Amino acid sequence: MGEMVQMHFTVVDYVIFVLLLVASAGIGLFYAFSGGRQRTTQEFLMADRSMSCLPVSLSLLATFQSAVAILGAPSEVYAFGTQYWFLGCSYFFGLLIPAHVFIPVFYRLRLSSAYEYLELRFNKTVRICGTVTFIFQMVIYMGVVLYAPALALNAVTGFDLWGAVFAMGLVCTLYTALGGLKAVIWTDVFQTVVMFAGQLAVIVVGANQAGGISEVWKKAVNGSRIAGLDLNPDPLQRHTFWTLGVGGVFLMLALYGVNQAQVQRYLSSRTEKEAVMSCYVVFPCQQIVLCMGCLMGLVMFALYGENSPLDQGYVQSNDQMVLYFVMDVFQNLPGLPGLFVACLFSGALSTISSAFNSLATVTMEDLIKPHFPNMAETKATLLSKGLALAYGLLCLAMAYIASIMGSVLQAAFSIFGMVGGPLLGLFCLGMFFPWANSIGAVTGLAAGLAMAFWVGIGSFVMRMSGSTPEPLLNTTALPLFDNMTTAALTSVVSTTTSKPRPTGVEALYSLSYMWYSAHNSATVVVVGLLVSLLTGPMKEKELTPGTVFPVLGTLLFFLPQRYREKLCCITPLAPKHKETNTPSYQMAKKDNNGAAYCKEDMVIEEKETESDKAQTEDEDMDTRMVHTKLVAVTDPKSSPEHVLRTTFVMRRCSTSEEAAFR
Repeated sequence: MGEMVQMHFTVVDYVIFVLLLVASAGIGLFYAFSGGRQRTTQEFLMADRSMSCLPVSLSLLATFQSAVAILGAPSEVYAFGTQYWFLGCSYFFGLLIPAHVFIPVFYRLRLSSAYEYLELRFNKTVRICGTVTFIFQMVIYMGVVLYAPALALNAVTGFDLWGAVFAMGLVCTLYTALGGLKAVIWTDVFQTVVMFAGQLAVIVVGANQAGGISEVWKKAVNGSRIAGLDLNPDPLQRHTFWTLGVGGVFLMLALYGVNQAQVQRYLSSRTEKEAVMSCYVVFPCQQIVLCMGCLMGLVMFALYGENSPLDQGYVQSNDQMVLYFVMDVFQNLPGLPGLFVACLFSGALSTISSAFNSLATVTMEDLIKPHFPNMAETKATLLSKGLALAYGLLCLAMAYIASIMGSVLQAAFSIFGMVGGPLLGLFCLGMFFPWANSIGAVTGLAAGLAMAFWVGIGSFVMRMSGSTPEPLLNTTALPLFDNMTTAALTSVVSTTTSKPRPTGVEALYSLSYMWYSAHNSATVVVVGLLVSLLTGPMKEKELTPGTVFPVLGTLLFFLPQRYREKLCCITPLAPKHKETNTPSYQMAKKDNNGAAYCKEDMVIEEKETESDKAQTEDEDMDTRMVHTKLVAVTDPKSSPEHVLRTTFVMRRCSTSEEAAFR
């Protein structure tokens, strides 16, 4: 065993790293003083709802490709082979379902926060529960995801630990607080390019040193690192086609379907069509990123073989192996190590800035605005910027806490992954099951979180006690941001040993991490439906139109109308909104609450009587919408909860239309 090897950066490497920070800060300053100058909450939090498909797609990819993933994926392939590549099979449905199910629902409701949907579908209690759960998830996550790569970098290169942490944290806070979501998205685009360049440079130079890509493939085949299709259905097996290709779909849905950081990007798109297209564009980009991670792992194996730097004692953990490999390959090429570090911290910046912005949005939209509906626009915008700044400083505090957590750091990663599944289950419960009520939603979420923490923490404690029945099952690090590419971050590479299959509770603790999201979301749905049926399911007329995706109505089209009404299967999805060329920030200036006009935001469409239809045929669209709201509120048959939800949506209308209504 050798001693820990520490390599060092040159001046050129530091210059490249500083240029990354300066460029990122510059983008934030540009958007702080251009366009609407971030004077409204719509511009600051939602980028004016004016973003095109390409930047949104690359921003989605950058949020997905964290620094932890850049370090973890190649180490995973180096240690276990290319079985991990079958994860790409889950990307298809993992992006197709959000594109055609979640995006139409969220976009047509014209929301700012994903959790605003929960109040429209259930009630304010469910919304607050979802919001608080998300805030807890992100606060735990953002400090750790900044500290972990900096710690690995410091261990391998001697790069100043806290200098890197504070530089990244402060620059990220600066451009997020000043430039808003536009700055976050466009810096993500820049950082995505840097990430591609850094990884590509490592693959090209490393493959050349190994004798060419054909030699890399030959050594990988001889070393049994090229995996075939493993169709073993055992859910305890860490990676098989089913765990990666099927279990991965639920992980992708938790990330791309209901996570606020991603939903916010969909809602910032100019049109629903562009939001949908962003999912299609990010699909091939994800495949490229996955292939690059696998190639890096194979190049590492071609150079080191079975004598890994970890086995030789040159590094202390798996997440340091990639950095050691990069410094080893680039040791005679000044500047390229700096390029990879820029690549690494671009991943950190993109992920953390998404966390800041999404946290500021949900805090403002879900916790503050409902209590201060008449807050002036300038004050609301200033408060939103203050929230982004506060969360940035909190990130640095969490990074310090992470530094003293020791082995608990691993559990902090796991806690983030545990929460994604239950939140996915909560949204699926509301969106696909019309008869689910608010009591069932809260109970289901509580049951899902309890199940997630029980299995997750129990598994962690069992491994720490040394009684893990099968080391290669490795559920050490649950997917960060429900990001399956980070599973190898803290994994311990060990040889396969023949041990008996775990039974009872141990079997539950040994469940592959790829099934965690599916298991926990299913718990929420099952418990939520049972409680809803026991406490009185919701009826068709009690539902807010546009909050339920008509999947059951489509599947049960053959049933008579009266049966489909009893199953709440006849409510259609809200129609698409009329496109407008008016700059969003100009429209938002006219609305004290920073919301778009009621022409775009109106989602309540009640059944009108024949006389109503005859009366309104010759009226213009604005008058018909006001009349619709009047019917919804004054109809004596409307339930109190329905009137409350209708009133909630009416608050999103412009002041002039409210005056007309009165």
